Amino acid sequence: MAEIPGLRVFLSSVDGYGVKATRAFKEGELMADIEGVARREGEQWDDRYTLRITDSLWFDMVDQTRWINHSCTANAEVDLGVDEHGEPWAKLYAWRDIAAGEEVSWDYEFPASLAEPCRCGSAQCRGWIVREEELSVLLAAR
Repeated sequence: MAEIPGLRVFLSSVDGYGVKATRAFKEGELMADIEGVARREGEQWDDRYTLRITDSLWFDMVDQTRWINHSCTANAEVDLGVDEHGEPWAKLYAWRDIAAGEEVSWDYEFPASLAEPCRCGSAQCRGWIVREEELSVLLAAR
């Protein structure tokens, strides 16, 4: 795994490991071209560090980005898709200015069926790692 300049894995108070910025990033700046492996329906793998691309295609992150924690008020976002050869790709962008030393986070936006309790600590924490538009569905079902 190649080191991603500007990012470092550390022991986080949010949950296990996390990723800190070792330099400042400007809003909209590309932080990482995420390295990963395509996973397809029917294969066995640990899906904890995968991004769902389609109903049958996932992208298993294999670099430092796999340790980025969730936050309901994230400072980064992941853009993903499929290239002309059918292979998935993902990129990490700064959602807002990020200072050196700040923990990097993105909103995992799980569907209600996969929601987990959230420990992000944000003043705007939804209480659950779930898509904001599905929070009411999740709460009604509990």
